[in-house]
Amino acid sequence: MGMLVDGTWQEGTAGAADKDGHFKREESTFRDWLSADGSAGPNGEPGVKAAPGRFRLYVSLACPWAHRTLIVRALKGLEDMMPVSVVNWHMGDQGWTFEPGPQVTPEPERGARCLHELYAAAKPGMTGKVTVPVLWDRERGRIVSNESADIIRMFNTAYDALGAKAGDFYPAALRSGIDAINERVYATVNNGVYQAGFASTQKAYEEAVGPLFDSLIWLDERLQQREWLVGDAMTEADIRLFTTLIRFDAVYYVHFKCNVRRIADFAGLHAFVARMMAIPEVADTVNFEHIKHHYYGSHRHLNPSGIVPVGPEWAY
Repeated sequence: MGMLVDGTWQEGTAGAADKDGHFKREESTFRDWLSADGSAGPNGEPGVKAAPGRFRLYVSLACPWAHRTLIVRALKGLEDMMPVSVVNWHMGDQGWTFEPGPQVTPEPERGARCLHELYAAAKPGMTGKVTVPVLWDRERGRIVSNESADIIRMFNTAYDALGAKAGDFYPAALRSGIDAINERVYATVNNGVYQAGFASTQKAYEEAVGPLFDSLIWLDERLQQREWLVGDAMTEADIRLFTTLIRFDAVYYVHFKCNVRRIADFAGLHAFVARMMAIPEVADTVNFEHIKHHYYGSHRHLNPSGIVPVGPEWAY
């Protein structure tokens, strides 16, 4: 995958692993905060006031990080207030593009062919990776945020006074518990599958797979005792876990060599995924064609033939 260097796209310059073979994820570049009144974010991030139609969400249907934002957008009923654009599943030399394809939407703001054009326009001279999701300010022509963890919290409350559906996925009384779950799940599961899949040494791979399955066992035991990870209703912790689990058996088990056990082999995790998939707003955001074609078709260093598996059969 390429990256922007001093505002110019460079192919094949963004290595996934460090010198010891460990996959390293970059910090998000854009961290402004969308709020109901334009107030600053919780850590002092510059605030932007929410308004119907002012912002556009750019996503990949394949990406688990972007998937989080689509789920919260749907659960909060923001579809008419927050238009969305979908990139092509294939990530080639130009990164994410708007090349025509099933469910792909042309880029309407600047007529961009590639997502990196929006990044370069938003921050001339930028050096860094170009990722999804992207929350774009149509009025100012700039990126508000490309951090999925922030975007789902913005969507959770920013539009409540503008007609969003009821629901709080980060309730104040449960935040410490949610944060604790999120921290472990991010480090060992959400990012852990990538650390295993993109490791370039045996040692780095095994150092990722061990904690990944330790956490899956821990989560499975927890979800055999309760429906949701924290509290009595769905929270962002459930959403953040789900977007990795729904891809696990189809992609990570084989493609990223996370093949100790399938999610289908964990009673608690399997039931949890089925419970999430029974919610129409969640199920409607899942697109296995984009998911499978992206991973197996884009990562040619892992799958040189580009052949996309037919299976697995689904029980959800």
